[in-house]
Amino acid sequence: MWQRAWTVLRERLTLLQWVSNYTGSTLRSDATAGLTVGAMLIPQAMAYAVIAGMPPIYGLYAGLVPLLAYPLFGSSRQLAVGPVAIDMLIVGAGVGALAQSGTERYVALAILLTAMVGGIQILMGLLRLGFVASLLSRPVIAGLTTAASLIIACSQLGNLLGVELGRSQYVHVLLWEALQHVGGTHPLTVGLGVGCIGLLLGLSRWLPRVPGPLVVVVGSTAASWFFGLEQQGVSVIGDIPTGLPSLEVWSVSFGELNALLPAAVTVALVQFMKDVSLGRIFAKRHGYSIAPNQELIGVGAGNVLGSLFQGIPASGSFSRSAVNDQAGASTPLANAFAAVVIALTLLFLTPLFYYLPTPALAAIIFVSGLSLVDLHEIRALFRARRRDGYIALFTAACTLFIGIQEGILLGIGASIVAVLYRMSRPNVAELGHVPGTRRFRDRSRFEQAARLKDIMVLRVDAAFSFANAEYLQNFILEKSEHEGRPVNAVVVDGSSINGLDTTATDTLFSVAERLDEMGIELHLTGLIGPVRETVRRSGLHALLGEERFHLTPHAAVTNILERRDATEDTTQLAEYLDTTGTDEQEPTPAAT
Repeated sequence: MWQRAWTVLRERLTLLQWVSNYTGSTLRSDATAGLTVGAMLIPQAMAYAVIAGMPPIYGLYAGLVPLLAYPLFGSSRQLAVGPVAIDMLIVGAGVGALAQSGTERYVALAILLTAMVGGIQILMGLLRLGFVASLLSRPVIAGLTTAASLIIACSQLGNLLGVELGRSQYVHVLLWEALQHVGGTHPLTVGLGVGCIGLLLGLSRWLPRVPGPLVVVVGSTAASWFFGLEQQGVSVIGDIPTGLPSLEVWSVSFGELNALLPAAVTVALVQFMKDVSLGRIFAKRHGYSIAPNQELIGVGAGNVLGSLFQGIPASGSFSRSAVNDQAGASTPLANAFAAVVIALTLLFLTPLFYYLPTPALAAIIFVSGLSLVDLHEIRALFRARRRDGYIALFTAACTLFIGIQEGILLGIGASIVAVLYRMSRPNVAELGHVPGTRRFRDRSRFEQAARLKDIMVLRVDAAFSFANAEYLQNFILEKSEHEGRPVNAVVVDGSSINGLDTTATDTLFSVAERLDEMGIELHLTGLIGPVRETVRRSGLHALLGEERFHLTPHAAVTNILERRDATEDTTQLAEYLDTTGTDEQEPTPAAT
């Protein structure tokens, strides 16, 4: 019993899996990586909180407790946890529909949403429901990320122009409002914002190792203080509370939980899908594996505990994780060192951010948002499968013009419809005999595969279910009726059929009876064990008879020709066998 308890504890508390091998060298590597990521996180955390409609201090709060919790439960050794732009966008859209940004209620709802996100993730992890995140397919994520990048960038137009614009998750609304207020722009604000954007882009291109956001924050804050930019009309961050966040229990009502649930589920799934994708990249690179369900628990625990200390949702960051890996992070403990940097900032440095210009922070958000645009991914989807590319564009369009949560749901719906369509229209290949072998191959891919005289061989490349039963029935019957040559037998190679439901067995009954009326025999070959059992229990095996079931198409053809020779006094079997061999040479498919 104690052994089992220890195994369960070690599985859940992943810290125990690597702490025994922790060395001084590992400590130095983690410390270096953590301090580097911590310095990078300071400006990003404050900027991303603004995306969510929260004061910048709450971004720093989110960079504290979650980073201490993740090393206890997380399974990725290089994942850098903290506020992430796309998560904040969903938070802003979800909470913004219920309260005015900047109000106490807005802040309380955002913190409650964080707790709900963590609770959902922990529950999913304990119930091993990590597979649910597969609903967020690669095209949906690509479309969401592309749309989110434009929304994030456009959300900062007001701060970059020095005008007051309303909050919106719709790009066309943001652009229209910006155009309406273009006459009231503040030149110094515009100049400062454009200069910071240029500095960020220049550093990322020519000095990628220099933390651009940190340079912008330090430089613009110093310039603001020295030149008195606040007195010249440039908006500044203002007073930021000093000290660590206090423990506060959420104020909960059923109505608020119900209203926030869609946004909480959305954030939980997006975070998980992103974190697992990132974790697998680093795990493959460093030769270890991650546990997706444990990732749910690790990130979820960070969000729940973080919400008790006024944090907003935190998860793995693409950019900071890459820096964490490059800086030598060996274990999740690197996150704790980054948290130390944030704690020191909260204790001693927040008064220095009073003079931080709002357009400088907006420039960081603007560049971070546009950096999410990945046209290469969209092109890759179109190259691999055009349908996936269109799903990505559909998701992006819905996210931009209908709403973030709606766009995700519609993208998921489009993916499901595409899957159902593929299931309902499975590939059915006509097989031909490859001379010199006993093999049958797809005639469209193997030029040497030849039709048999009056036997049609088909292969169904899918599970046979209610979704495609009618299509397969019509295909087999139409193919048999309109083949343009006499067909006396249809052989269905079922080696690729991995499932058979009751609707499919009824369909096979109908096909067999219809073919029998046409004087055509139906033979089935290569059925796997579970499918054979279903066929027997349904009565189809008794209807057709044992002689209609075979191991391979070759065995079926041999049986058909042998019985035909016996009744018609022909030598068709011998003629067929003369064209077969020992299958020592694999046929070569036609060039495509």
